[in-house]
Amino acid sequence: MARVLVTGGTGLLGWSLVNRLVERGFEVYATYHATRPPVAEGVKWVWVDFDDPHEARPLVESLRPEVVVHAAAYTDVDGCEANKLLALNVNYVSTRELATACRGVCKYFVYISTDYVFDGEKGLYREGDPPNPLNYYGLTKLMGEIAVAANLEYYLVLRTSGLYGCSPGGKRGFALDALGKLSRGQVVEAFVDQFLSPTYAPDLADAITRLLEGRPRGFLHVAGERVSRYEFAVELARVLGVSEDLVKPTSIASAVLRARRPRDSSLDSSLARSMGVGVRPLREALRAFAGECVDYAR
Repeated sequence: MARVLVTGGTGLLGWSLVNRLVERGFEVYATYHATRPPVAEGVKWVWVDFDDPHEARPLVESLRPEVVVHAAAYTDVDGCEANKLLALNVNYVSTRELATACRGVCKYFVYISTDYVFDGEKGLYREGDPPNPLNYYGLTKLMGEIAVAANLEYYLVLRTSGLYGCSPGGKRGFALDALGKLSRGQVVEAFVDQFLSPTYAPDLADAITRLLEGRPRGFLHVAGERVSRYEFAVELARVLGVSEDLVKPTSIASAVLRARRPRDSSLDSSLARSMGVGVRPLREALRAFAGECVDYAR
């Protein structure tokens, strides 16, 4: 089987992906930074600091992977506004350096991108819709997309939306916080006027594993169904069997946030589905999330 390098191996997506790839018999190398990974049989861990873009090229030259899945990113949307140089280095410059290092070495490069490259004015974005990011996080991820497309022939830019789940190094995020609060009978506030396509990380990992077989090229959207944050939290309450009244509607229009958010950044994943690649329905994914991540939510 192919040698695969997964960056961001302790993150929400990376942790699920390295385990899926090991199960499928791939030779797996994975990077970590802030969080030391737990023992994972079959995974060879490499410490890398993508804050320093110069670390990308030696990584590729030493491992010489056939496939790279670049999932490492600085995803704190408000943090990117406050720490623009860090966001630029991690999300763009390191991606550019990784992509250029892969020329002549790697046979396939998957770059994990985001719905936040869009401005949210229409929703259900397709792969060919023009990007127009509202915040610096979205801008740096778009720059990463451009760097990958400009430097590589055999690449896939895979955009997803509202990634949630649990992992040793993953941030808590809205979904995990909501799971913890609802499990304890506490109130959860959620926006009624922000729409996205929440995607359970293990489902996306399964999709990527399938995509590595056919290795499609270009741009592809893989994400869940379109819902508001409020609808997502209400559905989670139903799955947990707690009162929906614990979920209180709020408005993003009145929220105090450093970075602007798209009103509707939901993604149209019909192209991926036509290729036989998709994710589970929301309720089914939330059942799995509630069962698998309850210990992380405490």
